Amino acid sequence: MPRRRPRSSPRAPEPRPLFGGHQRVEEWADGDWNVRNVTGSAATKAYRCPGCNQLIPPATPHLVTWPANPPSYGAPEGLDARRHWHTACWRARGHRRPK
Repeated sequence: MPRRRPRSSPRAPEPRPLFGGHQRVEEWADGDWNVRNVTGSAATKAYRCPGCNQLIPPATPHLVTWPANPPSYGAPEGLDARRHWHTACWRARGHRRPK
C-alpha cells in the first residue's frame, strides 16, 4: 500500500500584489497610510474614487491607499481596506501631519 502524505493545513490565499507603481507611507491626521502610484498601463479596470464618487477609467494613472496600521476591532484590515483614488482627490481629502 502506498504511503499517504499528511495533509497540509489550509492557508489563506495570498493578497493580490499591486503592480505598476512605487509604494510609500504618508502621514495624515487620520493615521499613516500606505500609498502606491498606479501607472496608466497598469490600470486595467475601472474603479470608483471614494473622494469624488466618480469612476477612474481604465488606463488612468491614480493612487491605491490602505491603512498602514489597520485597527484590530473588526474593521477591514490591510489590503482588504485598499481604495483607488484620483491623485487630486487624495491630496484634497485632508491635512497631512507635519514631519
